[in-house]
Amino acid sequence: MSGVPDIQEPADGIDTGTPHSARVWNYWLGGKDNYEVDRRLGAAMEELYPQIIDIARASRRFQARAVRHLAEEVGIRQFLDLGTGLPTANATHEVAQAVAPAARVVYVDHDPIVLAHARALLTSSPEGATNYVHADLRDTDAVLREAARTLDLQQPVALMVLSTLGHIADPGEAAALLRGYLAAVPAGSFLMLCDTIETEETRAASDEYASGGAMPYISRPREIVRSFADGLDLVEPGFGSISLWRPDEPPAGEPVDQWGFVAAKP
Repeated sequence: MSGVPDIQEPADGIDTGTPHSARVWNYWLGGKDNYEVDRRLGAAMEELYPQIIDIARASRRFQARAVRHLAEEVGIRQFLDLGTGLPTANATHEVAQAVAPAARVVYVDHDPIVLAHARALLTSSPEGATNYVHADLRDTDAVLREAARTLDLQQPVALMVLSTLGHIADPGEAAALLRGYLAAVPAGSFLMLCDTIETEETRAASDEYASGGAMPYISRPREIVRSFADGLDLVEPGFGSISLWRPDEPPAGEPVDQWGFVAAKP
C-alpha cells in the first residue's frame, strides 16, 4: 500500500506488569491480546460491575452499525478513528469497505501495545486505503498532519471517539479537543462518540479500575456527554444508550450505561 510509513516497534518494549486499558478491553471482548495482570483487573471489574462486559461488546456493535450507516446510507468515504485500541473483528475499515470499497480509514493511538499490533490494521481493499498514526490524540496538529497523508480533509470525514474521552478528566479539555478536530473538517462531516455515563455503579467501577493500576477512566453525567454534540445535528435516534442506537434486532436486557450519538457538522 503506497504512502504508508514503516511501523517501528517500541524501543522500550511493552510493560506486561501493569494493567493496560487496551489489553483489559481486549480481555472483556474475549480476545487473546492480554496478560495475567490485565485479566486480574478485568475479572475484578467484572465482579464489581458485571455490565462492563455488555458495555464492551455493545460499544463494538455500535461502532459497526454507525460506520455502516454513514458509509452505506450517508455516503461518507473517510473515517478518522481516534483512540482505536487493539485490532478486533469488524474493525472500522472492514465494515466501511464492505459497503464502500473506496473508503479510506486512518486509525490513531499512542499506546505501544497498539503500535505493536498496527500491521494488522494496515489492510485495505484495493480501491480504498488504511493507515495508522502513532500519536496522542491530544496532539491535534500532528494527528491531522499525518492523517492528511491518507484523507482529504477538504471532504467530509467521520470523526470517531469511542470509549476514549473518559481518559481526559477535564470536560473542558475534552470539549476543546473535539472542537479542534471538528474545526479541521468541512460541513457534512460527522462526530461519532460514546462514553460511560455516571451512575453510582460506574463511579465505583472507575475507582476500582484506577486502584488496579491502569490509567484512570472516568464516567461523566449524561448531560456532559450530551454537550459534546452542541452545535451539531444529531442523527436519529439522537443521544442515548448505544444499545438503542439503530439496533439490528430488538435489544435484550437493560440498555447499557454507555451512551452516545452520531451527529453531523452543519
